Amino acid sequence: MAFALGLGGKADARSDLSQEQSAWFNAHNEARDAFGTAPLEWSERLTMEAQQWADQLARENTIRHSNPDIRARTGENLWMGTSGYFHPSQMIGFFVDEQRYFRSGRFPNVSRTGNWADVGHYTQIVWAETREVGCAKATNGQNDVLVCRYYPGGNVLGQMIAPQRKIARR
Repeated sequence: MAFALGLGGKADARSDLSQEQSAWFNAHNEARDAFGTAPLEWSERLTMEAQQWADQLARENTIRHSNPDIRARTGENLWMGTSGYFHPSQMIGFFVDEQRYFRSGRFPNVSRTGNWADVGHYTQIVWAETREVGCAKATNGQNDVLVCRYYPGGNVLGQMIAPQRKIARR
């Protein structure tokens, strides 16, 4: 079982990233490429912040967003699933799968369901102004917790979001 909670061009693979980090990073940039937004850069600072929060959530065996005042202008996507069961690209895939409900518009009017939370992970990933990402995972033996941080954060009220390319509906 897995849970998620949330608010152009391919980047070259980075040799300094772990296999997990590479999978998260590449999955983000593949989604951005399909949407037509510029690739993200991997941020060690965001990765360290994400690791601290993931460690805390794993200890608590829950997912909840960190205090927005503490993380300043960063966005955050959270995921939790059975420990050791999901490949890193599948974790990001849960976020990207929200694309099927996305419609262009001014945030928060961007979901075909009428509920922006149904696309909030996806829109954060493809948000044009976002430039950096860092993800980290913690486990408690029962569940893996993934935290991805984004700078600057997306999902800004009143801002337009629309693909720069025609995206295939899933």
